[in-house]
Amino acid sequence: MNKFFNTEVFAARFIKAQEWILTDLPVIVIITILLFITLKLGKYFIRGLSKTILSHSEKNEKVDFLEAEKRIKTLMGIISGVFKIMVYAIYFMILLQKFGINIAPILASAGIIGLAVGFGAQELVRDVISGFFILLENQVRTGDVAIINGTGGLVEKIELRTITLRDFSGVVHIFQNGKINTLSNRTKEWSAAVFDIGVAYKENVQQVMDLMEQLGKELQEDENFAESIIEPIEIFGLDQFADSALIIKARIKTKPSMQWLISREYNKRLKVAFDKHNIEIPFPHTTVYWGEKITPLHLEINDFQSLKS
Repeated sequence: MNKFFNTEVFAARFIKAQEWILTDLPVIVIITILLFITLKLGKYFIRGLSKTILSHSEKNEKVDFLEAEKRIKTLMGIISGVFKIMVYAIYFMILLQKFGINIAPILASAGIIGLAVGFGAQELVRDVISGFFILLENQVRTGDVAIINGTGGLVEKIELRTITLRDFSGVVHIFQNGKINTLSNRTKEWSAAVFDIGVAYKENVQQVMDLMEQLGKELQEDENFAESIIEPIEIFGLDQFADSALIIKARIKTKPSMQWLISREYNKRLKVAFDKHNIEIPFPHTTVYWGEKITPLHLEINDFQSLKS
């Protein structure tokens, strides 16, 4: 009897498994295929939407294309992440149902679990809320050069919880949005190449300023750099009397991220021009003072032949 009972149970289970293979398994295969199709379609849709918006931004003369491109890429990255989470969540819920797991109690308890987790994940909630406002207020975008909590670099990725920054040495820094105390965006809307040019005290300041302005005009007229410069060079004048130099301050407004290129080229041209016009770029030196009643030291150089005779 026991043997017959086991055989009967086995047969029932076999029939049930056979029914599951014939009815539920094909559905699981289909929804898995649909998952990949949906993800691909979503990827192509988001990419197409991004290109369409970028195309409209490029045609609109009132909109800065580079700024719009950074903004759109950042937002599309967030939309893509949210879309994937939603698709995977729906897929796994259907999958659990097909395996005979009742998801109603899971969904009912999700609120209670979420509330309990919320108390222990206050930092996570703070990061997400902070990330939302960073995106809403357009504080920083993917591709910007920014200084976050004193660390500077290129913004590679912006997510609701973190911002990824890569510095000049290639080191990747990841900051939680809720722990960002200071954020300085160096490439939003426009940038500037700022110059503190030091010349010797004996030089004619006006002559130096005229030469700097001339070089700025020549740089702006150069076809290789004209598109990167927004406004002509601004010569602010004699800014300070330093220990061993007169400091003349100037600035060139550039397109975002172009300030370093323009700064290097202008400095190179300025050095060549100073050498050509015999304008001294001083280096720190010290004058020894012996007091009012002590006359300066005089050095006398005698010819080698006169010393020999």
